[in-house]
Amino acid sequence: MTLNDIYTIESDLDSTEEDYYLSLQRAINSGLGWRLQGGYGRSMMEAIDSGRCLLGEEPHFDYYGSRIPSRHEVKEGTKGSYQFVVENSGSDWADSVANA
Repeated sequence: MTLNDIYTIESDLDSTEEDYYLSLQRAINSGLGWRLQGGYGRSMMEAIDSGRCLLGEEPHFDYYGSRIPSRHEVKEGTKGSYQFVVENSGSDWADSVANA
C-alpha cells in the first residue's frame, strides 16, 4: 500500500473504479488497511462482500485485534476467495486483484 493508494481510496477525483479497487486490494494484501480508520475496513469489507476484492495472501489483525483470515483459509466460492471474485466480477478481474 502506497500514499497513492491512500489518495485513490480517499479521493474520487482522478481515479477510475479499477484504480479504486486495486488500491483497496493492495491495502488488504499489506494488512495496513485493516489498522487504519474505520472507513477503510468498511470499504474493504464492502469490496470483499461484492466480489470486487479478495482476502489477502496472509491473515492479518484489525485495529481491535480481530483476526482477518487469508484467502486460502476460507472455503472456495465463499466471500474473500478467488472463486467468489470470478463468479461476481469475472476471471480477468480476479487475476488482476490476485496479483495486485
